Amino acid sequence: MEYVYAALVLHKAGKEITESSLKKVLEAAGVQADDGRLKALVAALQGVNIDEAIKNAAPVAAVAAAPAAGGAKPEAKKEEKKEEKKAEEAAAGLGSLFG
Repeated sequence: MEYVYAALVLHKAGKEITESSLKKVLEAAGVQADDGRLKALVAALQGVNIDEAIKNAAPVAAVAAAPAAGGAKPEAKKEEKKEEKKAEEAAAGLGSLFG
């Protein structure tokens, strides 16, 4: 993931995304850069409009986050209550051991 972040930093700074520039960013962050991964990322980004990719990806991330913000589903709440009840029953059983 840090390789993609490095590419995004370079893109945001208006710099060309090359193996050497990615390596410099990664090393500045304290990451040991792997030459194979650098080559693969640079090759994968050839011809990709990063601004367009970010624009198209943003709504997906917002939609994916929406259900989490809405709270737990009713089924999840029921299971939580069942687990709490089991824990209370177990605690009551242990209490009888110590009088």
